[in-house]
Amino acid sequence: MNDMTMAKFGIGARVTRIEDNALITGHGCYVDDVRPEGTLHAVLLRSPIASGTFTINDVDAAKAAPGVHLVLTHADITDIAPLPCRFTTAQVDGSDTPIPTHYALAKDHVHHVGEPVALIVAETVEAANDALELIDVEWNAAPSIADTAAALAPGAPLVWPDLGTNLAFTYGHGNEAATDAAFAAAHKVAKVELINNRVVANYMETRGAIGEFDAASGRYTLTAGTQGGHGMRNVIAEILKIEEADLRVVTPDVGGGFGTKIFVYSEYPLVLVAAKKLGKPVKWVCGRSEAFMSDSQGRDNVTTAEVAMDATGKFTALRVELKAAMGAYLAQFGPYIPWGGATMSPGVYSIPTMHATIKGIYTNTVPVDAYRGAGRPEASYTIERLVDEAARVMGKDRLEMRRINFIKPEQMPYKTASGRIYDSGEFDGHMTRALEQSDWTGFAAREAESKARGVYRGIGIATYIEACAFPGSERAEVQLDEAGQLTLLIGTQSNGQGHATAYAQVIADHLGVEPSAVKMIQGDTDKVRTGGGTGGSRSIPLGLPSVDVASTQLADKLKALASDKLEAAQSDLEFSGGAVRIVGTDRSVTFAELAKEAGGLSGEGEINQADCTYPNGSHVCELEIDPATGRVEIQRYTIVDDFGVTVNPLLLEGQVHGGIVQGIGQALLEHTVYDEEGQLITASLLDYALPRADDVPSFHFETRNVPSTHNHFGIKGAGEAGSIGSCGAVMNALIDSLSRNVGVTAVDMPATPGVLWQLIHDADKAAA
Repeated sequence: MNDMTMAKFGIGARVTRIEDNALITGHGCYVDDVRPEGTLHAVLLRSPIASGTFTINDVDAAKAAPGVHLVLTHADITDIAPLPCRFTTAQVDGSDTPIPTHYALAKDHVHHVGEPVALIVAETVEAANDALELIDVEWNAAPSIADTAAALAPGAPLVWPDLGTNLAFTYGHGNEAATDAAFAAAHKVAKVELINNRVVANYMETRGAIGEFDAASGRYTLTAGTQGGHGMRNVIAEILKIEEADLRVVTPDVGGGFGTKIFVYSEYPLVLVAAKKLGKPVKWVCGRSEAFMSDSQGRDNVTTAEVAMDATGKFTALRVELKAAMGAYLAQFGPYIPWGGATMSPGVYSIPTMHATIKGIYTNTVPVDAYRGAGRPEASYTIERLVDEAARVMGKDRLEMRRINFIKPEQMPYKTASGRIYDSGEFDGHMTRALEQSDWTGFAAREAESKARGVYRGIGIATYIEACAFPGSERAEVQLDEAGQLTLLIGTQSNGQGHATAYAQVIADHLGVEPSAVKMIQGDTDKVRTGGGTGGSRSIPLGLPSVDVASTQLADKLKALASDKLEAAQSDLEFSGGAVRIVGTDRSVTFAELAKEAGGLSGEGEINQADCTYPNGSHVCELEIDPATGRVEIQRYTIVDDFGVTVNPLLLEGQVHGGIVQGIGQALLEHTVYDEEGQLITASLLDYALPRADDVPSFHFETRNVPSTHNHFGIKGAGEAGSIGSCGAVMNALIDSLSRNVGVTAVDMPATPGVLWQLIHDADKAAA
């Protein structure tokens, strides 16, 4: 393989995914494909009421049902710990955050529809479901509250009566006194009141888990679709009150995660408890409607935001009050999501002072936790809606408003009023490029053409920034065995992003092999020593530099050994096709020969990153609304992003496109509806509208990268970016269209056809 051929690998190369052949031909291995000998099957009895008490009168009939091996209720698992909340912080009054007890199986009270009450294990899923009907349960429903906006109203039903309030916590960010003073002196103030609607994580593969227990060793094995087995192991070991070394977590292929597969759910410790009791593997796989009622959900914020301005339109202060639904319990990282998101409230703008009040709200609903972007899409949406409103208040062009207030490149590194330190970025640069590529100046002609057809056209922009690749490290090891096989061991966890390809590009570039020659081992806590998992776009910014160091170390070892073997200087050696050869000759020695003589070779790397990275970019959306139906059609969508460095353009485009589609879904379609009794009305894909192919436009995507200073490749991360900027761009375009045609300047997500038709109808009626 010559040097020109080798140029197709490495950072920046458009390498096609090496993992896809198995996945698209049905040869992947997901949790439901794993079938240990003697496996039994588990199902759960879930609460049909959102709030109240219950009494299990009899389980004997279920236990005696054909094929049933075990019935578990709370009384059978009192020796395990509750599910933990991993993040709380001091409240504004200095007090700790109270954490309600979250049992794996409810004891005598339930707090949301779908809360697990009993587990049945049988020889088949069908037998378990039949036995489920035989459990005699007396349900006593109590009043419930599912509306975040109404949960703090006087007289609202209390999720946790012992707390005396549905207020879970009150956190704060920023300088309240300085912010109040700036607002008092403001020339003008702009204000928005927003609902960031609740969404359900709908990955292709529902959650599943297989529990096994080996009596001889006393060790458990959990096979589950996760976003990182090591973190999962540590939490479950805490719940089971065992040593971490006594639990192995294996993660096969994972069909999507979006943050929601990071967490420990009741089913995971329960299948392990059942496996130990029965001495057989116990398997549970979630149904789709069951997932709607059991998996952590996302967003669900009610936000009021204000910005103070001087006479030139310069922002002088930002004030945010955020009411964030927690659901019925404080989930594993639930309180962190709005708290961390609020630190990104200033966005890409130079705002001298800010103050945010974050109120966690209990409701009788499924708990809320991280969902793609985890607080940062909510923050971006708020500030981008607010900037457009500020332009209206000041009578300024919305692009001019942004340029007046952008943080300038010469201000980097820039410390925001919330304490974030942006290390690099040229915000006006990528906005200007996005305007060029979207033909912003040609909009008037396109709008006129739309009007001639009787439809409303609008254009909107969002300039976003997010924090990801949180401080830490990710150990990587590249092994070369005596057969010449290259294997990467790493503790990140692909959920479909293409990690095997990205990592193999770097290894291939160092060692002169095809990326397909590299095998990746992930998702096994026995085989991979440590791992931080995948979340917050951390895998490539943290993992790839460590892979680079490990590959370099292995390459150096190979050249040192080959130098002795071939009696040539290392500077005269090159890698080619799994061998080391003397440049310009046919004299070479294979990797296998060198590894065999050495008894195997390896390289290790673990690069620590001290600060977050800050991807940023501009989204421009152009759309039409049909006033007769309220249907929205996105006509053009342009993205110019700053990801620091592009590792693989093909992988990058897929991540960005997917994130934008999720944002479009939230903005226009996805509506999680609970009724007054806390029943989830949209508990299936027949009722919950996910975006389809005809809801999605073609995208123009490009990068305008400014390298990060926080890792040695300059990578900023891209996994969540599409979801950060998309809601703001779509909704700003929608409001632009409505304001131009019917004078409406505010609408909340999801802006469904019914909502838009009613707005237009009411506006026309008022104008008549």
